[in-house]
Amino acid sequence: TPMASEERDANNLASGTLVIGLGRFGAAVAVTQDKLGYEILAVEKNPTTVQAFAGRFPLVEADATSKEALEQLGAREFRSAVVGVGSSLEAAVLITANLVDLGISSIWVKATSSQHGRILRRVGAHHVVYPDLDAGKRTAHLVGGRMVDYIELETDGFAIMKLRPPTEIHGFTLEELDLRGRYGVNVLAVRRPKQRFEYADSLTRVNPEDEIIVSGDAHLLEYFANRP
Repeated sequence: TPMASEERDANNLASGTLVIGLGRFGAAVAVTQDKLGYEILAVEKNPTTVQAFAGRFPLVEADATSKEALEQLGAREFRSAVVGVGSSLEAAVLITANLVDLGISSIWVKATSSQHGRILRRVGAHHVVYPDLDAGKRTAHLVGGRMVDYIELETDGFAIMKLRPPTEIHGFTLEELDLRGRYGVNVLAVRRPKQRFEYADSLTRVNPEDEIIVSGDAHLLEYFANRP
């Protein structure tokens, strides 16, 4: 029925995401959310950029530093927003303030420095993202080492890494190794060559050609990954 259709549309918008700014960060968010099937609306003021992304996902040309422009495109109906214009602090602050005024319940904003991040939080951003800083930290952990991938989850240093196993644990089961007791790290999963990752248990044996996913304190993980 028409009423049911209207209710579905309202529900979709209420759970949707507004993506403001289609630089590298914003575009990646928009493309990924669209591929995952989420309801999104991208907002970009540069007509050349709008033309480049036309037809790929829902997109409007508008200046989000204008509260009136956001109201006209129905921003109030969105549950969350991602602001990807971190290179312009003034614009990011204005847009964030507009989103706060419109009652958006979850606002994610890109920042280029910790100082910018503090300002954005004071304005009302719920989450501040530092893609350049995070990428730099991640690369620093990966360069020249055994690690294949690294994610630091919390400011207190808890992290997850994917790495090639140190030589000293080759051929042993996790029960025999007791890595939590010896190094304070937990092996979550193991991937054999050309296979998918499988959850690890006490009987999982670690082979030289494997990749392992390990969690724990970042400093302990670093020490473990640099074992011979």
